[in-house]
Amino acid sequence: MRVVADPSLQRFDDGRTVAGGSPYRILRLTARGSELLDDWLAGKPVTSGNSLAQRLVRSGVLHPEYDTASLGPADVTVVVPVRGPRPGALLDALEGMRVLVVDDGSPTPISGAAVRHDTARGPGAARNAGWRLADTPLVAFLDADTVPEPGWLDPLLRHFEDPEVAAAAPRVRSRRGDSALERFERTCSPLDLGEQPGPVRAGGRISYVPTAALLVRTETLAELGGFDETLRFGEDVDLVWRLTARHQARYEPAAIVEHAPRPSWPALLKQRYGYGCSAGPLGRRHGENVAPVRLSLWSALAWLLVVLGRPRPALAVTGAAAVLLTRKLGALGIPARESITLAVRGNIGAARLLVESAGRAWAPLAIPPLLLSKRGRLVLACVAARHLTEPRELDPLRHTLARVAEDAAYGCGVLRGALRERSTVALRPVLTDRGGRSSVPVGGGEA
Repeated sequence: MRVVADPSLQRFDDGRTVAGGSPYRILRLTARGSELLDDWLAGKPVTSGNSLAQRLVRSGVLHPEYDTASLGPADVTVVVPVRGPRPGALLDALEGMRVLVVDDGSPTPISGAAVRHDTARGPGAARNAGWRLADTPLVAFLDADTVPEPGWLDPLLRHFEDPEVAAAAPRVRSRRGDSALERFERTCSPLDLGEQPGPVRAGGRISYVPTAALLVRTETLAELGGFDETLRFGEDVDLVWRLTARHQARYEPAAIVEHAPRPSWPALLKQRYGYGCSAGPLGRRHGENVAPVRLSLWSALAWLLVVLGRPRPALAVTGAAAVLLTRKLGALGIPARESITLAVRGNIGAARLLVESAGRAWAPLAIPPLLLSKRGRLVLACVAARHLTEPRELDPLRHTLARVAEDAAYGCGVLRGALRERSTVALRPVLTDRGGRSSVPVGGGEA
């Protein structure tokens, strides 16, 4: 194994203090550990200090790279759940591999399907029926409307050289097209988690991965009992969170699978609404993992004071947080200037998260009262304007309107799910400075 640095990696005190990752972490190295890290970042393989390397990889400040994989395509069974026409393009791309098609109640039976359900039982049940027939060490789930790019499997297989890794996910990119919807989905698909690799963990930068395309150890699926078939949406998030509570999972964007976008704008909004509805059931199963925003008590207090029109007390709170952070991190060799920068960035990041939540998960509850005041309407303007800074292929107006519409659909789904579950877990923010937790007041980062 070799390792490469995450863009967030920073080193202080002659390299003995390492910071970065998501959530933001600070680790103190021994002199020997610092020397090993120097060697690894210079390109040398990890031949000693494996436990340190793994800890840094788990924290997200380093990413592993393997030259070869001991497992190959013959060790993989691909499960394709289908409800509709035979997925010819996908099956053509998988030629030569062991493929199990599960017909989930298609109106016209699919020839050659390994399993057929007389009625549609949902994607979780279809995937379960497929992987339980597998006799290979690994199972790959690919939805019927996906097509993997050539070479997609190799980068994923290499991650299983680490025995602690139980799942690896490719980047799922929306198929390129000329229509406005296709161009919108190319930059805004919720399945596309970006171009940076990393560990998958609730509360981190990559908090979940979709099972539209996912490679998993078969023994882990058996251990977890597979998908929860009672969930119509969110069954993939539920599986990933149960898996990462016991094992490691990696997101690997070097592997790419293309996904067909929704066929129409109403279908897209219906999909986003369904995703939102899953937050309530997921909250009942996974608690704070579904929180719409995580931020420090310091940042929450500062921005509450701003919204209430008390900027001076807000600045005092921010200043106090910066002072405390400087003292705490100074003992770890982090310069005061860097500590102050962290405090400022943390508060700016907290504002971004609050604005995001106001326009998305909290939209049905937040927007009506915000419309009643001048300050509230200014907040709503910021909520809409945040989309202008995003990568986009549509013109600014159409992009912003589409984003506001999908945010509203998702928020309505979150509220619906919360009401159905009679729980506010999916709506409540998580404050990280509480109950004696060891955290630094930088808008949610923990040390």
